[in-house]
Amino acid sequence: MRSPRKPRRHRPPERARRADMKIGIIGAGNIGGNLTRRLTALGHDVSVANSRGPHTLKELADETGARPVRAEEAARGAEIAVVTVPLKAVPDLPSGLFDEAADGLVVIDTGNYYPQRDGRIAGIEDEGLTESRWTARRLGHPVVKAFNGTYAQDLLDRHRPAGDPERMALPVAGDDEAAKRKVRDLIEELGFDTVDAGGIDDSWRQQPGTPVYGLRGSVDAVTRALAEASPERPEEFRG
Repeated sequence: MRSPRKPRRHRPPERARRADMKIGIIGAGNIGGNLTRRLTALGHDVSVANSRGPHTLKELADETGARPVRAEEAARGAEIAVVTVPLKAVPDLPSGLFDEAADGLVVIDTGNYYPQRDGRIAGIEDEGLTESRWTARRLGHPVVKAFNGTYAQDLLDRHRPAGDPERMALPVAGDDEAAKRKVRDLIEELGFDTVDAGGIDDSWRQQPGTPVYGLRGSVDAVTRALAEASPERPEEFRG
């Protein structure tokens, strides 16, 4: 989800420990850029790619220590890959994107369907696929849906330690319980609680126009918002 204001420059603190996981981020916009900032600050080994080439990511790389790479290299050896590109760009991602990833790769999908930007997508409009089910089919790999309703700036500003009364919760949907647990653990390391939003076919509950989309709330608030969602896509999010 786009931030309401431009992400500020963020210099991560000195790393206190060795990198835990190799993570590839495909897409270096608001969400991808700020995930790069936070995950490198936590000590993870991050590769980041965009559609314009590694040379355009020098500033982000210098700031964070992440490796700028081509999209087809981002998931090489990765345990987690984050796909954070506009939905219309998903079919144009390189084939074999995850061929050299680590065994058991988990793919996080942060995407949202905005017909005004993405054009009309028949699989979503006519077949009734959730955005992440459509994305998973195009990628040829299961996905876990997360971060799609999160303001990018909140990744920098609103993380809190466990137990803090102001700690936000984020919904997470996925079909594979182990993969979903890995993503939830990562989000909790980032400083946010999580709520299990069900499988990918349930992920309509966190799509644009639903009560949880953009919600800055607790576990209880997010749980209520997911329960209040309607499967009817709002008119403004139909093509």
